[in-house]
Amino acid sequence: MPQKQIISTENAPKAIGPYSAGIRSGQFVFTAGQLGIDPQTGELVSGGIEAETRQALTNLKHVLEAGGVSLAEVVKTTVFLRDINDFSRMNAVYAEFFTQNPPARSAVQVAALPKGGAVEIEAVAVAAAG
Repeated sequence: MPQKQIISTENAPKAIGPYSAGIRSGQFVFTAGQLGIDPQTGELVSGGIEAETRQALTNLKHVLEAGGVSLAEVVKTTVFLRDINDFSRMNAVYAEFFTQNPPARSAVQVAALPKGGAVEIEAVAVAAAG
């Protein structure tokens, strides 16, 4: 049975609850949802949905890398939006991070996000065998 390895990194915000930034089990890496929080200040970045999406995906990238994978190995993401009307603006930034062979994705509107965030993104990646 695969072991459960806790993933953490100084390059992404600290967990704001009793959870891990990521878990690696065998070839799979699962991330916690990442908000647009600056890891240095612990606060949401300013600049609206585009800035928060860019920071959330940057945080996600760092968690994945700490788990031994990259954005290219992401097979599924889930995007939580405070306002579904922000979808196209979020999507434009998202496309900058997933330029080729993008993962499967769900995007949903939620009633609220921690710290009043506009977007939260989580991912599942599969490491190459070997």
